Amino acid sequence: MKVRKAVIPAAGLGTRFLPATKAQPKEMLPVVDTPSIQFVVEEAARAGLTDILIVTGRGKRSIEDHFDRSFELEYFLETKGKTDELKTVRQISEIASIHYIRQRDPLGLGHAVAAAEEHVGGEPFAVLLGDDLIHPSMPLLQDMLSVYERSGRSVISAMQVAREEILLYGCIEPEPVGDHLFRVKSVIEKPSPDEAPSTMAAIGRYVFTPEIFDALRETQPGRGGEIQLTDAINILAQEQDVYAHSFDRGRFDVGNKLDYLKATVEFAIEREDVGEEFRRYLAEVVLREKLL
Repeated sequence: MKVRKAVIPAAGLGTRFLPATKAQPKEMLPVVDTPSIQFVVEEAARAGLTDILIVTGRGKRSIEDHFDRSFELEYFLETKGKTDELKTVRQISEIASIHYIRQRDPLGLGHAVAAAEEHVGGEPFAVLLGDDLIHPSMPLLQDMLSVYERSGRSVISAMQVAREEILLYGCIEPEPVGDHLFRVKSVIEKPSPDEAPSTMAAIGRYVFTPEIFDALRETQPGRGGEIQLTDAINILAQEQDVYAHSFDRGRFDVGNKLDYLKATVEFAIEREDVGEEFRRYLAEVVLREKLL
């Protein structure tokens, strides 16, 4: 069965970006002038996944407003002759068919994915984490969907990280089966570096068979009473093949302040409107720092 639907969990509190996230969702923090979650929605749409469920929580209404029509703003832009801005605003509401459901209790990523079961309706589906931006030049999701179409099994994205950083991720025990492709023998949530079976980390893109919901029901709450998606993937991997597709560039963890700044720089220098001038400014900053 072809994958048609995507789920974007967006219920987290964004405490790493306080005070900016005190009154706005972390997913609405802009990379240059575009909310990070819009890049994720556009990524799903480019891969042909235009039926999207965003799992939100308290205080996330601005996400719904962003992807909705804004007739007052459109009228203002039209009367002022701001045709480029009007086109941009209208296109946002036309990216995909977007639905919403609330994760009422903050019980972890696995719990957020489980909330999508009714919408998914027994079909395979993709999960894209809003904290992870993938550069538009990287066809990561398309490649993962191709693996699913060939195998009919779940696929998770993976990157090699420094051993001291593996405690920040789900750690994959991989078995090579092809070019950039591995069978997941097991996956462990945030192991200590000395206990990690590898340095291959699960990154925030997934394509799941609907059996992931059975695995989520079997998953016991972990630290803080949260249902970990990693634990459910591990259960699923013991019952049917799960694959890891590895990649090595184009990913920004915008839940991390340094990576957020890197993403802002990378996306800005590619812009036609500000890129050239911004590059000159960055060169001036580097030269100034060298002279200090």
